[in-house]
Amino acid sequence: MIGKPRLNRMFSEQGKCFDVAIDHGFFNEYSFLGGIENMKGAIEAVVQAGPDCVQLSAGQARLLQEIPGKQKPGLVLRTDAANIYGNKLPHFLFSELIDRAIEQAVRLDAVAVCVNLLLLPNQPELHHQCVRNVAVLKTESEKYGMPLMVEPLVMLPNEEKGGYMVDGDIRKIMPLVRQAVELGADVIKADPCDDVTEYHRVIEVASGIPVLVRGGGRASDEEIVDRTVELMKQGAAGIVYGRNVIQHPNPGAMTSALMKIVHEGAGANEALAILEGVRS
Repeated sequence: MIGKPRLNRMFSEQGKCFDVAIDHGFFNEYSFLGGIENMKGAIEAVVQAGPDCVQLSAGQARLLQEIPGKQKPGLVLRTDAANIYGNKLPHFLFSELIDRAIEQAVRLDAVAVCVNLLLLPNQPELHHQCVRNVAVLKTESEKYGMPLMVEPLVMLPNEEKGGYMVDGDIRKIMPLVRQAVELGADVIKADPCDDVTEYHRVIEVASGIPVLVRGGGRASDEEIVDRTVELMKQGAAGIVYGRNVIQHPNPGAMTSALMKIVHEGAGANEALAILEGVRS
């Protein structure tokens, strides 16, 4: 399989992965900067807890890759900047690839690249642009042996919920995940559905491609832990959480608790005990 050496650095022997997303500053949205104003400190706090990967932009990847030693997490390189995240959508929407994304990923020693496959209501031009981005990256990623992580995101209308809110309708999530697989994704990064006990249907439609589940907006410790436990039971290969780690009062402890769930099959009580132990 093309890209297998890098995938082996991304996933455990059991095929599990926890990727901490710290690429939010890429999107020109003030509310995304909470917890990452000091990027060097944010990255170091997460790295000390030992996740499998950290997701960063090309401009910030150096802060991870300059850390000495062999044990640091793998780099997942975000390759596209989009302008869909505000409470009010601009009249012109885009998801723009960085120049020569795969070459940049190779130079930065990334284990994978990540790109959006966005589906917003009544925005077919944006979806078309994303399909084109995935197709371009697929050709280049195979040339260089770089795994391609595709992020199929179904969004609610902004007038209903404000900016960047997930539509958890599994009937919309499943076909978009399948489209990402058909376009050549090596890894899927997808949203949870409203009823996470149905998530095995998303895993099935991904046709053997590992699915990492997004965390979305901030939730309580109990909610994020319970959800993660159930998603792993449903067959997810792991998680990609950002704000629920970096905006947590103790990002390192949250990373450790989630790693326990993803890699050791810990239950909610065991994971929450890690967080309670830090608080006490």
